[in-house]
Amino acid sequence: MTSTQTLDASAVLAAARRARATADAAEAEVLAQALAWAHLHQVASLDEGGVATWGDSPIPIAGEGAPLVSEFCLYEIAAALGLTPEAGRYLVAHALELHHRLPRMWERVRSGSLPTWRARRVADKTIALSVEAAAYVDAQVAQYAPRIGNAALDRLVDEAIARYMPETAAEIAERSADGRHVSINHQQVSFAGTSLLQAELDLPDALDLDKALQVGAEQQKALGSEESLDVRRSLALGALARGEQFLGFASPDVEPVQTRTRKTRQIVLHVHLSDRALGDSAVHRDGIGRVESPNILVTSAQIAAWCGAPESQVIVRPVIDLNQHVSVESYEIPDRLREQVILRDLGCVAPYCTKRARHADIDHILEWILGGSTGDLNLAPLCRGHHRLKTFSTWTYTMLQPGSYLWRSPMNHVYFRDGTGTRDLTPRPVDPPGG
Repeated sequence: MTSTQTLDASAVLAAARRARATADAAEAEVLAQALAWAHLHQVASLDEGGVATWGDSPIPIAGEGAPLVSEFCLYEIAAALGLTPEAGRYLVAHALELHHRLPRMWERVRSGSLPTWRARRVADKTIALSVEAAAYVDAQVAQYAPRIGNAALDRLVDEAIARYMPETAAEIAERSADGRHVSINHQQVSFAGTSLLQAELDLPDALDLDKALQVGAEQQKALGSEESLDVRRSLALGALARGEQFLGFASPDVEPVQTRTRKTRQIVLHVHLSDRALGDSAVHRDGIGRVESPNILVTSAQIAAWCGAPESQVIVRPVIDLNQHVSVESYEIPDRLREQVILRDLGCVAPYCTKRARHADIDHILEWILGGSTGDLNLAPLCRGHHRLKTFSTWTYTMLQPGSYLWRSPMNHVYFRDGTGTRDLTPRPVDPPGG
């Protein structure tokens, strides 16, 4: 390496370090402004804020001793920062936790000697602790926070609970002693349409299940299945879930085995087709389908396999034309109209929200009592939180065209939302002269 290259490499690293320091300082400033926002909207007590209602209510989002804040204020700062409501809530909660319950950690963040992400990791662990336990963690970890690992932090939190929250420690120990569980992760479904399952069972139950899966796998092999043992065991587990006694595989060399099957699986497929695709000459086949819950893509071959299984019950529902405009005279929303709105938008249409439309409320954009119609051009899915926000605050939105919405917040921030996500249309703040 030449001296020129060495100088260039050093310059690159120096620039990267400066950028890292600038980014860390910016994150610390965001956290400080989140704290200031919370203090502007804090409520001293539930009595001051009144009883909880459908509208804005004071809520505790940090640990014991931290102030309550207005629930609706969290939506404003989350959207302003381009965060989901949940991420915005965590940001403000961590700022309150650090300032009010972890003062040593907070000072290190403000001085620039502790990255924000490390401080927030500690704050997330201490929110559930008592005042005394949180103070103990703050005193013990502040000096070593820049380099403490997750395992060491967990041990310190456990020690704080044992010292200052003995009843909680006993409850945790009791729960930990019984680690039995069955967990199925539907959030990371593979493209092939499989989910990860983990379980811890009583030994007799585990042995019985192991034997049942082995028997089911052997039956499949005897009936002509060429899948691996692991795959056959997984299929046997699915058969047990559906109450099947035997699994059937067509094979000319094997005498059919008596089966007893209950049609318990129901697959609901929403197929979106263009006008051309409905004709006899349609040639477009992308081979991809979508499972609505969880929201994943699967191949058409996988869908065909699911529907073709003897235990499956396939229900064909009428096609809903999303381009057709439907309106009714009543306030109540008919199921077909509700389904059309759900299929059009797929999720809550509020800024940065990620909740699914299937579990959302269907909102009259212009209220019924103000003359708003019950039709697809005046209806949109809003999750319960955003429905309350729109109904009981000064957040407003309009439909620009089906599937596209323009929102305005109480602080006059403007957001465009469509099927591709959210865009912040608020003009960027201008630095003051000399700033």
